[in-house]
Amino acid sequence: MKISGLRFSLLVAATMSVFPSLSQKNLSLEDAIQQGLQNHYSIQIAKKREKQAVNDNTLGNAGFLPTITGNLNKNYTISGLDQEFFGGVRPPLVQSGVNSNSSNTGVAMVWTLYDGKGMFILRDRFKELQNLGAKQTEASIENLIALISSSYYDIIRQDLRVNNFRKGLEISNDRLKLAKDRFEVGQGSKVDFYSAQVDYNEDKALLLAQEQSYLSTKINFNTLLVRDHMINFDVIPTIELLPKLNLEELKNQALQQNPTLISALLNKKVADLDIKNLQSQQQPVIDLLAGYNYNTVNNGAGFGVSKGSSDVINYGIRATINIFDGNNQKRRIQNAKINAEIADLQVSDLKNTLISNIEKAYVNYENALNLINLETENYSIAKQNIDIAFDRFKVGIATSYELREVQRNAVAAETRLIEAKFAAKTAEIELIRLSGNLL
Repeated sequence: MKISGLRFSLLVAATMSVFPSLSQKNLSLEDAIQQGLQNHYSIQIAKKREKQAVNDNTLGNAGFLPTITGNLNKNYTISGLDQEFFGGVRPPLVQSGVNSNSSNTGVAMVWTLYDGKGMFILRDRFKELQNLGAKQTEASIENLIALISSSYYDIIRQDLRVNNFRKGLEISNDRLKLAKDRFEVGQGSKVDFYSAQVDYNEDKALLLAQEQSYLSTKINFNTLLVRDHMINFDVIPTIELLPKLNLEELKNQALQQNPTLISALLNKKVADLDIKNLQSQQQPVIDLLAGYNYNTVNNGAGFGVSKGSSDVINYGIRATINIFDGNNQKRRIQNAKINAEIADLQVSDLKNTLISNIEKAYVNYENALNLINLETENYSIAKQNIDIAFDRFKVGIATSYELREVQRNAVAAETRLIEAKFAAKTAEIELIRLSGNLL
């Protein structure tokens, strides 16, 4: 099916109008990362969880400080009385609707002096949980930076592919013009002219599809940065690689600073502290007790105390110990030890997986570097072939089929070179992320 030049231009214009042209500006990777870290919901959630861990890491939460409670009671009663007294010391008392009230105000304090060092263990546990929260935030940040970086270079990849297909279309356009001129002056066949027209339309369709893919990638990138999906921006269409990475250095760095691995090690520390905390609960607990109470009474019954008040100060020491609870404490300690063993196995498993992922990513990285060298040479040769083949076609030595094959080879060679560079860059980003060096 032929696509007229006017119809194709309208389709491209409609696609490009998805983005307002007035908002075009260059977006660097650094700016994109800053916007993503500021706006992305996963980072905001991680930071709030880290703040919760900071709030929990207090002396009061660990049990070092006393607990002081206050109470205030006020009671009212309405009574009916029908009383006779021994010996007739006073006449019978018969009343109804007798109002009385009393109040009690007090303050009580409990201060744990000794609990088998449980409060010190809890303090260390909250400190490790705070460190764990910080590392989890760091892992979330590194993961997002890696995702933004890979997505950013995917945009560059799509842009380079657009330019590649555009160059292919220019060659098809030149061939079409030449075939048309030859046909009109009777030096070329109608078959060559129609073949050139079909190939030109095919290349236009490929370019349109690639432009749509490029714009869709930019929309997805705006979504990743949590900003208006229709914001337009440009990128510098080059993929630069760092000096070649060293595999052994990456492995050593990963075992020392990968935030996910460090988080697993911190989880192991927390599990060990949980055992110590449960074991401390088998020790006696000694509390210092103190309190003050103030009581009042207003008795309308006409006997006993009519009105009065009293205040009481009390203090003392309380010692408690768990003698037997159905072996529940023993069971909890056993389960805590099993959790610590599980945490240790998880650390070993994560180390094994981490090294494996680095080695696989490095294989991809080296293969991509080798492909870059190969495809760079292929692309250089393909560009020279294009010039030679087109010159031969203009003088009638080469056929349309030969020129088309050379053109396809050139487009394919540049496409493979773009893909090799992108693969090397994404592998490079992944290796840096795994080694814990993104921050």
